[in-house]
Formats: sequence, structure tokens, C-alpha cells
Amino acid sequence: MHVTDGMCGDLDFESLVEKHHASLYRFALSLTRNESDARDLSQQTFFLWATRGHQLADPTKVKSWLFTTLYREFLAAQRRRTRFSHHELAEVEAELPEIPPELPTHLDWAILAECLAQMDGAFRAPLCLFYLEDYSYDDIAKILEIPLGTVKSRISRGVAQLQKLLLKRLRPRPRTPKTKT
Repeated sequence: MHVTDGMCGDLDFESLVEKHHASLYRFALSLTRNESDARDLSQQTFFLWATRGHQLADPTKVKSWLFTTLYREFLAAQRRRTRFSHHELAEVEAELPEIPPELPTHLDWAILAECLAQMDGAFRAPLCLFYLEDYSYDDIAKILEIPLGTVKSRISRGVAQLQKLLLKRLRPRPRTPKTKT
């Protein structure tokens, strides 16, 4: 290797690339099994040499530094891919949370009463006592003679059930085209 002043690591960068590029690329290709990724990994390794190579105290360990750096960059890329995996939206659509449309701020009492009547009674009673009669969780537990945790669970599940019923009731129905006669 040619030693020049002013180059990162005090080694001639071009000579370093000429000497180690082919073997680094082969190593990267064996890891990635993809030519494009192998080129990117080799390029990243030489970039890191250009920015950090001056920190290497023993110039005889350049090759080992390059291979170690390439391998560490490969592992870091693997961790990023695992942590932030890319999927097409159609592939993971079923896994996405359902975000219901916003409920209106003012409801007609008739619609609410109709939806409450359709609810499971186990959820309706705690829900009505809490929201319509302003009873506390403890009071509801005493009135219904059920544990406090059950009250909280039934209110939570009741709210979810009521939301579904309201959304179904309030969702605009698709218009059927009128046929001309």
C-alpha cells in the first residue's frame, strides 16, 4: 500500500479499493445473495473507511478492519429489515386496526334507545347505570352483585358493542340507481 499524507488512515484510498474491492464484494455477495445489496454494502464499507479509517492504529490490519466493518454493516442492515420490515399494504390489510368513522356529537335519543335495546343485557345494564344514571363502578358492582373487574370489563365491552351498533345504524346506505321506465 502506498502511504500518503492527508488520506484517511494515511493509506492511499484508490490503492486500498483496488486491492480489496473484489474480495470484499465476494464476501458481501455471499452474505446478501443479491448483487445490488452486495455493491451497496461494499460501497458503505469503503465510505466508512474514508470517514473513520484514520482511527486504525496498525495499517497492517486494514483488511481485517474492512471485512469486520462489512460484516457489522450487514448485521445492522439485517436488524433494520427485521425491525422495520416492508410489506405491501394488500398483504397486511387484515392485520391493520379497524378505525371506525367518527360518531356524531349529537344523537337522536330514539336511535340510541334502539341500539341499546339491541345490546346484550349483560353489557347494557352496567353501561346504562354508568353513563345514564351516573353510578360509580363500586355502586354498579353492588347493584348487579358482580365483581368490580367484571363491571369495568362489561362497560368497556358494552361501549365497543354500542359503537358498532351505532355505526351500523348511522352508516349511510348505498343508493340504488333508479331505473327509467
